Amino acid sequence: MPEGPELFLASRYINAECAGITFTGKVEKSEISKNLEVPFESDGYLISAVSRGKELKLTLSPLKREGSKECPMDLVFRFGMTGNFKMVPVSDMPKHAHLRFYTQEKPPRALCYVDIRRFGKWEVDGTWQADRGPCVMLEYEQFRDNVLRNLSDKAFNKPICEALLNQKFFNGVGNYLRAEILHRSKIAPFEKARTILEDLQRGLQVSGATLSKKVKLKRENPDLLETCHLLPMEAVNLGGGKGYDPTNREGAAVFVEWLHCYSVPGMKSLRDSNGRTIWFQGDPGPLAPKERKSQKKKTKPKPAVQSSKAPKPRRNSTSSPAQKEAKGRKKRRPENGVTQEKEEDGMVKGARGPKTRSQRSSSDLQESLLLSTPTPARKRRTPAQKTQSEKAKASAISRPKRVKAS
Repeated sequence: MPEGPELFLASRYINAECAGITFTGKVEKSEISKNLEVPFESDGYLISAVSRGKELKLTLSPLKREGSKECPMDLVFRFGMTGNFKMVPVSDMPKHAHLRFYTQEKPPRALCYVDIRRFGKWEVDGTWQADRGPCVMLEYEQFRDNVLRNLSDKAFNKPICEALLNQKFFNGVGNYLRAEILHRSKIAPFEKARTILEDLQRGLQVSGATLSKKVKLKRENPDLLETCHLLPMEAVNLGGGKGYDPTNREGAAVFVEWLHCYSVPGMKSLRDSNGRTIWFQGDPGPLAPKERKSQKKKTKPKPAVQSSKAPKPRRNSTSSPAQKEAKGRKKRRPENGVTQEKEEDGMVKGARGPKTRSQRSSSDLQESLLLSTPTPARKRRTPAQKTQSEKAKASAISRPKRVKAS
């Protein structure tokens, strides 16, 4: 996200590109942008810009003419994640140019507010947000005084890494700046903010040094608040900031080399209570977050019910009729030490009534297959047993089939 240095570089870029250039016509907004229309139109006007922390003010000033009642208009921009300004020929308009200001030149050019992710916003006739403190870069003395006078604020109960993102006191500091500020000041990111800042306040009261001596000490050993001012100015002097200067393509590489901590390999990282990642080295401090447990409700898995019955073996659909008959035989309990076999259920059911022609043909086929298939040896029956078995079969065939009364 663009921070104080990037907003300052954007204002400097606008002033350099628009110096002495007259703009004309209506301010044009893209159709897909959800921001407000800018109700400004003039035959000739000038554009200038100034930044303050994470905000940029664009001023549209109509040229002074006799009888003209046109008034200047201020547009306050907050860049979001990817906002920036570009001056381009109208024939080479960027795809994501969501606000366009046209020049009187021939061929005309356009100053475009470009925002790929469309998180940025602008406010018509806007002013600096009241809840934002002085700029850490351009209003250093007011910024320092604002912090040290308000140490009782609940914002300083939090870790110093979270307090540095509070724009009420640190207007212009963002994620990469806070990591670099704390790392170069050798302060653990999760130390309590008030503890750190109260030490600065006591140090100023105890030392009876003159102003010139204090300035010298600050230069040699800058404290946390001084570093909040110096590091953004260093980033500006790199020429490209965090790669948001459209005229400096090499700025991003220079910026990466300038970083000591932020997203640097070998550094540690944690997420603060706001979900923002802080990069650091060494001990995180006493207020470091513990491992976050999942908020999802854990349900105990139901115990698997074990059946006392053994699983039935799967039948093979490709078995022959003879194999099916052999598998269908079930063993009876041993009687007198001899295991007797029970005949197949189909044969017993068939004995209850006369068979049809199709049943007789299938039965004959099964009998022929049984004859061709070797079967295990059976115990021979005596003639008396054979006679009793034949009589039982004859009586079963002659017995009429019972019909249940409905």
